[in-house]
Amino acid sequence: MEATLQGTQALLQHLGLGEEPFGVHYTNTKPEKAFCPKPGVPISRALEEEGKVNMQEVFGCFSCIIGNIWLARKKHCAAFISEEEYGCPGGIFYSAMQKPNVAFIEYYVTTGIPGTPIHGERYLPSPEAMRQFLAQVNPPKAPAKYCVFKPLSQFTEAEQPDFVIFFARPEVLTGLFTLTSFSTGNVDCVASPFGAGCTNIVGWPLHYREQGVEKAVLGGFDPSARKFLKTDELTFTVPLGLYRKMLAALPESMFNQQGSWPEVRKKVARSGAAWGETE
Repeated sequence: MEATLQGTQALLQHLGLGEEPFGVHYTNTKPEKAFCPKPGVPISRALEEEGKVNMQEVFGCFSCIIGNIWLARKKHCAAFISEEEYGCPGGIFYSAMQKPNVAFIEYYVTTGIPGTPIHGERYLPSPEAMRQFLAQVNPPKAPAKYCVFKPLSQFTEAEQPDFVIFFARPEVLTGLFTLTSFSTGNVDCVASPFGAGCTNIVGWPLHYREQGVEKAVLGGFDPSARKFLKTDELTFTVPLGLYRKMLAALPESMFNQQGSWPEVRKKVARSGAAWGETE
C-alpha cells in the first residue's frame, strides 16, 4: 500500500483535490470509533413474506450509509454497515449484506403502495422496472460481516481496499475520468448506471468485478443522498487494480505534458476558492 499511498498524494496534487479518497473493504473485525447505523429490527425477504416486518420500526432506525460516510469524512475515520446495523432496507442489499432484497423497496423507490402513506420516491416508473434494476445490479453476497469505508491512508498491506472512492466536483472529475481512459485505452471504462448513493460506490463496483469487467463508476445522482454530499460533488469509484494502473500511468499522462490540464487546474482552484476550501 505504501506505493499506492505515495502515488495517491501525487495524483491529489495534480488534481488540486484536498481530500484523500476513501477505500472500502469487507472484514469480520468491527471498526472502533466508527460511524454506523444503530442496530435495527430483523429484516429479510422471508420475514417480510411472513408478515413479520414492520416498516415503521425499520425506518425508526433509518440511517443512510452515505450519511455515515459523510460524518466519517469530516472526522477522518471509518464508517460501516452490517446485516444488523443496516439502517436502510435498500442499503443492506446494495452493500451486499443481504440477499434477496426486501420487496418493499421495489415500491418505495417507484410508485408507492396504493392505499398507504407510502407514495414512493418516483425514481423509476414502476415496481417492475425496479425489479429489473435489482436483478441486474445483483451484488454478490458479502464475504465478511462488515462493509467498512475509511480513508485510504488507514489501510495497510494486510488490509487492502477492494475499491477506491473519490468525492469530487466536475473539474476534478475531468482529471479522474481522463486518467482512467488513458491508463486503460478503453473509451468505455467509466460507467454511470442508475442507483442509490451506496449502489454506485459499492453495489455496481461489486457487480462489475463479479462480471470480470474493469470499470470505474461515476455516481452521486441519487436525490435522497445529495444532502450527504457537498454542493456540485459527485462520487468516482475505482477497483484497486484499475486504480493502480491509473497511478502507474500518471508520469506519462496529461498531468505532466503540455496541454489543456493547466487551464482546467485553474478552474479547480477557482472552484475551491468559491466554496471556501482553498485560499
